[in-house]
Amino acid sequence: MSLGKYIKAKRKLHKITQPELAIKAGVGLRFIRDMEQGKTTLRMDKVNDVLRLFGEMLGPVSIDREKLIEDATKR
Repeated sequence: MSLGKYIKAKRKLHKITQPELAIKAGVGLRFIRDMEQGKTTLRMDKVNDVLRLFGEMLGPVSIDREKLIEDATKR
């Protein structure tokens, strides 16, 4: 699941609107919208401000290096 879909699902689970989430996290409404729409360049500190409301934070995730290399050579 992408970060945007994850945040949107959490927000809906907690019945919070985008404007409410922005205020509670101390970020702009545009940031919330960009994040939920899958913008690929986001400030990690702001993402963590949002995630912190749900008791979470960014961290490293294991990936399949072989698949990553294979995908890169196909480009």
